Order: sequence, then structure tokens, then C-alpha cells
Amino acid sequence: MRLFRSSEILGIARDTLEFALEASEESHPNEYMGFLRAEDARKLGLDKKGQVITDVLVIPGTESNPMSATVQTSMIPNDVKSVGSVHSHPNGVLRPSDADLSTFYKGDVHIIIGAPYGWGDWRVFDSNGEQRSLEVLDVSLPEEHFFDFTQEDIDKEL
Repeated sequence: MRLFRSSEILGIARDTLEFALEASEESHPNEYMGFLRAEDARKLGLDKKGQVITDVLVIPGTESNPMSATVQTSMIPNDVKSVGSVHSHPNGVLRPSDADLSTFYKGDVHIIIGAPYGWGDWRVFDSNGEQRSLEVLDVSLPEEHFFDFTQEDIDKEL
């Protein structure tokens, strides 16, 4: 596993965005919250340097209501694949609140999804709260592995 990767975010996998839209709708009227994880684009068959958002990590113990979602910070993993966040605004407002902006320093890409949670009901912001674009990519997602290491990797370390 490489520790240093190109930090440019090339886009989000279509399946990942669909998951976030559906999860936001299912959480309605409460907010939905998750963290975005990315993979090296070359691992996904793209001939480009950079990363593609492939996963939404939901933190256990997240509490939500119609006005906010609160994550227990002690439950957030120190994850080298984390690139930002995604959350919903049940009121449909597609811009960050002051509370949102105070958390945007924890990544480069922040997606806000608003009711009614369709394909046009999301916006992307950088860590400063400036709107940016994000391409939706048709890529095959990697197989899910709970751990990114094997017993052989552990034996090598020991």
C-alpha cells in the first residue's frame, strides 16, 4: 500500500454518488452524514494520476436530526483514504452553513445533498466553502475489504 498519492480528486464513482443520494433520502427528515474515501485512479482502470471518490464511511454513533448530524469524533478513524465529507440538508439548501464551514478543514471535497435528493440536488465545495465541480465517473468499484492488509503483511511487520 502506498502512503503518498496524488491528491487531485478526479471525480466520484457513479455508484458512490447513488449510494449517498439514496442514504440521504432514507434519512429524511433527518440529516445524513458520512466521510468520503478515495482510491488511486489507476487502480480503477483510469490512465490518470489522481484519486476517485469510491466510498462513504458512516461513523457509528452518529446522531442526526432535521437540523444537524453530529459525529462522535473519537469514532472517526485516522484514515489515509479520507478526502472529505458528505451530508444532507433536508431543507434543500445547497450551500454550507457556518457550522458546515467549521468542519470543512477536514478534507478537500465536501458534498451537500438537498431534498428531494435527485441527480441535480447536490453541490460540491472545497475546504474554504467555495463551490467547485466534480465529475461523476463510470468506474467499477474495487472489491470491499474490511481491512487493507493481510496476515502476510502482519507477519512481515512482526
